[in-house]
Amino acid sequence: MSSPAQSIRWGAATASTLYGGLLYILGVHPEQELKYAFAYVPTLLGYAVLVFDKWAWRWRGVHRLTGHPRLNGTWRATLRPSPESHIPAGGKRGPILAYLTIEQSYWTLHATLRTAESTSRSTNATIEKRDGSGITELRFLYQNVPQVAHLHRSPVHTGACRISLAGMTPRSITGRYYTDRFTAGDMELSLISRSTEHSTFGEAAASDTVNV
Repeated sequence: MSSPAQSIRWGAATASTLYGGLLYILGVHPEQELKYAFAYVPTLLGYAVLVFDKWAWRWRGVHRLTGHPRLNGTWRATLRPSPESHIPAGGKRGPILAYLTIEQSYWTLHATLRTAESTSRSTNATIEKRDGSGITELRFLYQNVPQVAHLHRSPVHTGACRISLAGMTPRSITGRYYTDRFTAGDMELSLISRSTEHSTFGEAAASDTVNV
């Protein structure tokens, strides 16, 4: 299922295309007179917003002006459950190796965390700057779905994650997670690639030269 932001982007692209096409069909050609060219401004603005949201905000000069942190890519994560966590018999008490894939545009962010036993996907995400501290926080809720073989001790559950970072292009970040199973822990993450094409834990691990 596509996200609301993705639907809005496709809707804006479609509307801009239809508007520009309709003008041309009606004989409003920008090469005829300068005043006709202004009729195409809404179409150009629509495409400009799409390009900015998807790509342009990451360009070096533009990125510096926006001050928006760039987090897209695949991150190696080490999870360390707290001693007070209610971990069932047979469960791992850490450290646990995981990979966090972040897909990001200027206005949207989606996070997927994969371990050898389960996959967690964010249901919403926000990036907020803490006043005057120079620290930015990424926060999201998620649903964790274990592999069938592990459901007997690790059922589907939900949780929340809070990650702290500094700078606009961080390569190492830290965070905490909390679940409705009365577990919590710390996270240490390091960027290993800007690629978001890894669809499994194994693929991400294979691309991680540190763990080869």
